[in-house]
Amino acid sequence: MRHTASAFITAAGLSFALGQMALAADLPRRPAYMPPVVVAPIYNWTGCYVGGNVGAAWGRAEVTNVSRFNASGTGTNSGFAGGGQIGCDYQAGQFVVGIRNMLDGTSLNAGTTFNNGYTASSKTRWFDTLTARAGFLVQPNILLYGQGGVAWTQSDQYINNAAGAQVAQFGNNRSGWTVGGGAEYMFAPHWSAFLEYNYLNFGTSTGIWTDTTGCVAGCSINLKRDSQNLLVGVNYKF
Repeated sequence: MRHTASAFITAAGLSFALGQMALAADLPRRPAYMPPVVVAPIYNWTGCYVGGNVGAAWGRAEVTNVSRFNASGTGTNSGFAGGGQIGCDYQAGQFVVGIRNMLDGTSLNAGTTFNNGYTASSKTRWFDTLTARAGFLVQPNILLYGQGGVAWTQSDQYINNAAGAQVAQFGNNRSGWTVGGGAEYMFAPHWSAFLEYNYLNFGTSTGIWTDTTGCVAGCSINLKRDSQNLLVGVNYKF
């Protein structure tokens, strides 16, 4: 009787163990752990953009060939520049070409004093540049570029006599040319920041005036203007 009970308990335990093993075999396997896949951002320079910029500007006004008293002088000054830009780029491999228009206001003032006591000053209000650029990607998101094109500016020139009274004012829009270059860093798929330098030359303009002191019969000046700027900016590509 004792042997029968022992055999029964052993059989029951074996049956329970086999049942647990079968149940475990029917359960789905736990999936293997896979580390997350890190996808590198894709930088695409093809497209159009808008943005803003700010920086410093330097200007020079050279006045020569003043009739009757044969005076001349050159004035330089530095100031602020800032505004906006819009453009489009096209990427072909590691090369990027594009076109851009930039309009900036400035606080440039340049002046000089002649040997007869007369003074001349020039105030530049704004400049507008339309440039083509070409660049090379040293990294998928870092572009080094050069650019050049046409430039326009609006400036006023003032002539004061030796007593400090204004005797003439000339205001005009001038066209010229520009060349420059810089680097642009795309820090997100649609956002980039740039640092660039530009030189602008607006040629020579002529003015004639008369006054009751040194220029009763009329005086003329030739005014040559150029400027430089160093700008930082941000673009949003859409």
